[in-house]
Amino acid sequence: MEPMEIIICVASAVLTLVVGFAAGIVYRKRIAESKIGTAEGQAAKIVDEARKAGEQRKKELLLEAKEEVLRNKNEADREIKERRNEVSRLEKRAIQKEENLDRKIENLERKEESLESKLKEAEQKKAELDKLKEEEIAILEKCAGMTGEEAKQILFQRYEEEAKHSASIRMAEIEAELKENAENKARDLITGAIQRIAANHVTEATVSVVALPNDDMKGRLIGREGRNIRTIETLTGVDLIIDDTPEAITLSSFDPMRREIARLTIEKLMSDGRIHPARIEETVEKSRKEVEATIKSEGEQAVLSCGIHSMNSELIRLLGRLKFRTSYGQNVLKHSVEVSFIAGMIADELGIDPMLARRAGLLHDIGKALNHEVEGSHTQIGADIAKKYRENKDVIHAIEAHHNDVEPQTLVAVIVQAADAVSAARPGARRENLESYIKRLQKLEEIANSYNGVEKSFAIQAGRELRLMVKPEVVNDENMAFIAHDIARKIEAEMEYPGQIKIHVIRESRAVEYAK
Repeated sequence: MEPMEIIICVASAVLTLVVGFAAGIVYRKRIAESKIGTAEGQAAKIVDEARKAGEQRKKELLLEAKEEVLRNKNEADREIKERRNEVSRLEKRAIQKEENLDRKIENLERKEESLESKLKEAEQKKAELDKLKEEEIAILEKCAGMTGEEAKQILFQRYEEEAKHSASIRMAEIEAELKENAENKARDLITGAIQRIAANHVTEATVSVVALPNDDMKGRLIGREGRNIRTIETLTGVDLIIDDTPEAITLSSFDPMRREIARLTIEKLMSDGRIHPARIEETVEKSRKEVEATIKSEGEQAVLSCGIHSMNSELIRLLGRLKFRTSYGQNVLKHSVEVSFIAGMIADELGIDPMLARRAGLLHDIGKALNHEVEGSHTQIGADIAKKYRENKDVIHAIEAHHNDVEPQTLVAVIVQAADAVSAARPGARRENLESYIKRLQKLEEIANSYNGVEKSFAIQAGRELRLMVKPEVVNDENMAFIAHDIARKIEAEMEYPGQIKIHVIRESRAVEYAK
């Protein structure tokens, strides 16, 4: 092939390549433009859809907002309506109470007017009776031909002679009776000596002190913003006194059981190290169960120490509760055990069943285990408990008679009453020193003796009862209630004393004669 042909061929090939390359570029450009157009269309479509979705979402949000506003408005309206109704109810109750108070005041005024009129009428009748009495005496003196004083002298002389004769006969009878009762008198002396064996008990306090490992523990017991101490006080019912006393805090409560639960709780919390409200609640519950177990154990120990068998388990548990009960500072369980021992010894000396006396002595104050929870005196509550658990009828009677609420009818009841007096009334058993104890009794009798018509007065039952003997010729049956009321008010105004004092007024007229 010639050179020219080769050049043409090469040129043709180059031209073909150039044309093909140019055609490829044009084709790719068209494809790219087509894709760009498609992408722009899709982008516009997506934007349009997004705009529509945004508008739809906007409408939904606006609708939800309107519904929320409407719901809040309805709730607010309902709350306002409830508060208005509550205010209306309170106003009605206040108006009703005011009306009731007005009616009561009117009734009291009417009763007071009625009482005043009755008092005036009674005074008038008394004056009339006095006048009639004077007239009758004048008529009798006129009929008898002598004055009242002359008649009295004649009667006195006659009765004086008869009295001397009767006295001489009675003296001989008394001497014979004393000889016959010499053995009983000796036994009485022995029972009086039993008082000397009664041991003094340390009086109970209303506070307990808990030792701390360090003063930092005070802050942990108080807790953040006082939440720990508030939780302890709320769950136990005990006041925690945290002061500057080094490494110690004080628990204050009138209830020893609450103080014991609080003490165990704090000791467990300090030992565990975790002190927060939830842990405190759990620990208080554990401590309460431990105290319940202690109550059962103490009751069983008391029954065992007194040598008593076959007692109901619930009675044993109630006896255990007395460990955490005090009366004028004296632990009631220790007092009951002591009364049981003394009653048993007295009964043994008098030839009476000592087991029965010890049982009655141990249970005589069982009502104090529940008298904060049940209405009524502890004697009646104790008798009801004993009846419920089918105790011996003599034990039940001794329980209800040991404070003379009913008249003692059995020797066991009298023995328990005496043993209770030995244990409870002796100096040192309760939170009073001997001097204040004697002064209080003397003051009671002094107040009673200051009233006209009072012949004798006796402060008994450690000053819990004041018995008055009045002169029957000075004080009649109607005036007895007024004297008791006036003495009670004067004692309240002038004296300070634990518990309450029973005022017992006795008026007795006797006429004794012997047929020979």
